[in-house]
Amino acid sequence: MTLGGLHHFLSHIVFSREIGAITVFTSKSLIEFSVGKFRYFELNRPFPEEAVLHDISSNVTFLIFQIHSQYQNTTVSFSPTLLSNASETGTASGLVFILRPEQSTYTWYLGTSGIEPVQNMAILLSYSERDPIPGGCNLEFDLDIDPNIYLEYNFFETTIKFAPANLGYARGVDPPPCDAGMDQDSRWRLQYDVYQYFLPENDLTEELLLKQLQRMIGVPQVKANALKVVTLTANDKTSISFSSLLGQGVIYNVIVWDPFLNTSAAYVPAHTYACSFEAGEGSCASLGRVSSKVFFTLFALLGFFICFFGHRFWKTELFFIGFIIMGFFFYILITRLTPIKYDVHLILTAVAGSVGGMFLVAVWWRFGILSICMLCVGLVLGFLISSVTFFTPLGNLKIFHDDGVFWVTFSCIAILIPVVFMGCLRILNILTCGVIGSYSVVLAVGSYLSTSLSYITLNVLKRALNKDFHRAFTNVPFQTNDFIILAVWGMLAVSGITLQIRRERGRPFFPPHPYKLWKQERERRVTNILDPSYHIPPLRERLYGRLTQFKELFQKEQPAGERTPLLL
Repeated sequence: MTLGGLHHFLSHIVFSREIGAITVFTSKSLIEFSVGKFRYFELNRPFPEEAVLHDISSNVTFLIFQIHSQYQNTTVSFSPTLLSNASETGTASGLVFILRPEQSTYTWYLGTSGIEPVQNMAILLSYSERDPIPGGCNLEFDLDIDPNIYLEYNFFETTIKFAPANLGYARGVDPPPCDAGMDQDSRWRLQYDVYQYFLPENDLTEELLLKQLQRMIGVPQVKANALKVVTLTANDKTSISFSSLLGQGVIYNVIVWDPFLNTSAAYVPAHTYACSFEAGEGSCASLGRVSSKVFFTLFALLGFFICFFGHRFWKTELFFIGFIIMGFFFYILITRLTPIKYDVHLILTAVAGSVGGMFLVAVWWRFGILSICMLCVGLVLGFLISSVTFFTPLGNLKIFHDDGVFWVTFSCIAILIPVVFMGCLRILNILTCGVIGSYSVVLAVGSYLSTSLSYITLNVLKRALNKDFHRAFTNVPFQTNDFIILAVWGMLAVSGITLQIRRERGRPFFPPHPYKLWKQERERRVTNILDPSYHIPPLRERLYGRLTQFKELFQKEQPAGERTPLLL
């Protein structure tokens, strides 16, 4: 009987058992792997699998096995007994197999603790003694050699962590010491390239994820398909943060490079959607709250009106601008100071924004100071332009990871806009109406569909709300949906600006002071007896007359009878 047949025979006569707190894997069947070939299979809870690799080449020093699933955990272990320092559990789990001299076969174990069957994809990659060993100098995690990338996320940021690598070595030789010296003959010469790959938007299917993961497994595939975000040296902390993209699939991987030998090795890639596939609040299946959709839809309707008619309806535009300013700062305030729920936050923000809008309208009606109103208008446009500036790769420069530098630069760009347009206030106002009004439509679309354009302002809001967001890289995907929405945004903005410039040609730049007009009209009515409005009763008498008429509606009519008129 061959060795493969013996494994197959033994796998059918071993049963699953648990000894104390230690779980023992017992196999039902045998899975054979080949180096560099992807394997799809299903794991079930009661039936762990034994995996084997035959005919390992003599020039291979170590192997990296990795297994991936979408959201259900799987376990890979060196032995049937599950020990914390000899197994790894997760949606992206991997182990490094250090080979002994003359070893040509390797056996390990796979399983899952979930109730439902788990669809997996797995692969083995081989490396030589010249290649660096990912996670070879692990001091933080459980495995002795840990090639895995550990991922954590919240609403604001996604953080990945990994163990430092070590230099490669031949079979049967002791590994190089990790902390003996910092010269060029030690692991301190190694460099780490962090890569990020975005899945297609609005697609959460398992089939797509497992297919796209194949582009992030080996060194050549990662370099060809992914975006290199940053390069770390051995002196840097092996932890990187990214802006969380709710419902957007992202795959991360790290390539360790030995510049002395010009060799590389890839860690085990990790993926996230920044949401949970389990049922409940914040799950991937229920993206987009109803309250957000209602809020941004109503906001977009007002913004669409402002885009085309804002300059003509000056008071409506002031309400819109005041709503944005007050709503933005009030949302930051209550979010940082109170633990109330998101829906309540949104309602209170709408109320506060409405108060701010009415206040700005009242200031214009009573005092008529155009410069104050236009300063608010210009700052809102400056805020969006500054946000767009930091939405570009410029925002990921290391200097802007400092909060002080970021906010000073951001504020200067925002203030620069009203200063530049100080001599042509009408143009500034029309530009603000077109650009800000049309962007409100983009935000409304973002509450229904996944689009990266909504992160133009959302990243600024995140930075204002979270003290740790300054360290996050804010890369976003730019795919077909984003190009279409960007074209719609540009079309609306250009159409609104062009229409308002043509319509306002030859008209006064801004309406007159409302309070002065009201006073002049009141004085004219008082002094002009021939004016019909002069004979209008005071407001108090008119209200009393209306009330009397209303009471008469509820009085019973007098019974009709014979009446004799008086003869005078």
